[in-house]
Amino acid sequence: MVEILNIFLGNIQRGTKQVFGNLTIIPLYSKQESSLEYVTLKDALQKNFLSVAEINEGGSVPELAVVNDGDVFVLLLDGEELRGAKQNRVLNASILVEPNSKTVVPVSCTEQGRWAYNSANFEDSGVVMASFARSKKMASVSRNLKESRSYRSNQGEVWDEVSALSEKLSAHSPTGAMRDAFESRKEQLDAYQASFPLQEGQQGMLVLLGGKVAGLDILSKPEAYAELHTKLVQSYAIDALTIDKPVAEFDAEEMAFDFLAEAAHAETEVFESAGYGQDIRIDGKLLHGTCLIADEAVIHLALFRKEDENKSAEVEPMASWSRRRRYHH
Repeated sequence: MVEILNIFLGNIQRGTKQVFGNLTIIPLYSKQESSLEYVTLKDALQKNFLSVAEINEGGSVPELAVVNDGDVFVLLLDGEELRGAKQNRVLNASILVEPNSKTVVPVSCTEQGRWAYNSANFEDSGVVMASFARSKKMASVSRNLKESRSYRSNQGEVWDEVSALSEKLSAHSPTGAMRDAFESRKEQLDAYQASFPLQEGQQGMLVLLGGKVAGLDILSKPEAYAELHTKLVQSYAIDALTIDKPVAEFDAEEMAFDFLAEAAHAETEVFESAGYGQDIRIDGKLLHGTCLIADEAVIHLALFRKEDENKSAEVEPMASWSRRRRYHH
């Protein structure tokens, strides 16, 4: 599994950077594609062969029931939000739901002030969790996987992150819903979105926020990524709106190279996915992430820079990988 990931990392290609305000995006492409066919959550819901509901009438905050009546796999992306039923939730991991199956999937609540039905089933919220909060959620899920083989998150931390985002954006929500924070800044998010158009054949993006690498997402299929592009851009743009500091000059290309190189040298641990395939958890000195592998191919890779607070634990800033490479050679 680790070899599959490293080969995939080595075959990632970077496009021409796009810049708007304090957000820089480098489109990503891959020489490798998976032969496994799948569609996105949005597509499956629109075609009415996928349904998502509470696991029973009473509901369970950290779990949802997904029924796939179609003949194709459905990819649920880590951080994607589902709206409705007893409260809005986000997915705790990227999951491939098998054709003609019922799967219980791990989720976190992103609407603390509601626990009552407003619909029988969930619908696509149109939102991927804000990148800073998503990174923290991913870290807590990884810890729980290692300690108890559970895909649960630290729910209290998730609620704190949603509240902090709303406070920073001066966004009011009667139920503490994360989606309301996005709605409150729709015009600004639309401006960001227009500045980062989808490129032909694009499979992912590496994002720099405030002059630092924030993270990346890349999928095996351009068609699937195209369905998720808007959500992913806005998940970083919403955090960009909370940063006021001016950005000093930086070399985005070199920073992107260093980030990918660090990922190739990070520690990894393999777990059985909550759906089809394997879930690799990635833990480096300066980054962490997850990779969903199925049928010997990477389906989705997500990486995030670890928070600056790690520096207080006497972790020295890593010298540029390209500069260290020149030194060693």
